[in-house]
Amino acid sequence: MKTSSSAASTPSEKKTLWAWTVATFFGAGLGKPGPGTWGSVAAVLLWYAYAALAHPSPRAILLALGIGIAFTLLLGIPAASIAAREAGREDPGFVVIDEAAGQWIALLGSPADWRHALLALILFRLFDITKPFPVRRLENLPEGWGIVFDDVAAGLYALAVASLARHWF
Repeated sequence: MKTSSSAASTPSEKKTLWAWTVATFFGAGLGKPGPGTWGSVAAVLLWYAYAALAHPSPRAILLALGIGIAFTLLLGIPAASIAAREAGREDPGFVVIDEAAGQWIALLGSPADWRHALLALILFRLFDITKPFPVRRLENLPEGWGIVFDDVAAGLYALAVASLARHWF
């Protein structure tokens, strides 16, 4: 991903707490190995916990996902930009707010059961890792925009395939 000239090239000792908290999705991005998978799993677990504990209607689950996606985008883009600058890296692995956004997009319209959660998780991780056209091109957007929007696109691919699978199977 290309960043603007304002992006730091050396790590900063300063860490903006709110940005790092959001960027790491409350610490999920600090998991090893594969912080992106940890971020995706955390997003699925939050979705599943809400569905299992609150017993919401499908409409309420959709609304909750929409709100979650909006917050991950509104807070995640600036948080990813700040954390990446402060880390001195273009797209640090610990920034997983983008995985949360993409994973929740992949879950849109999914019935609240473990099979659909697993399908959305596998499909999202597949598209996030392989980055089919034009997903990889979105990494060229500046700073947090590039960090987040390639995962939004991967989430849309996963949503499309999961929706087709639910329709046909």
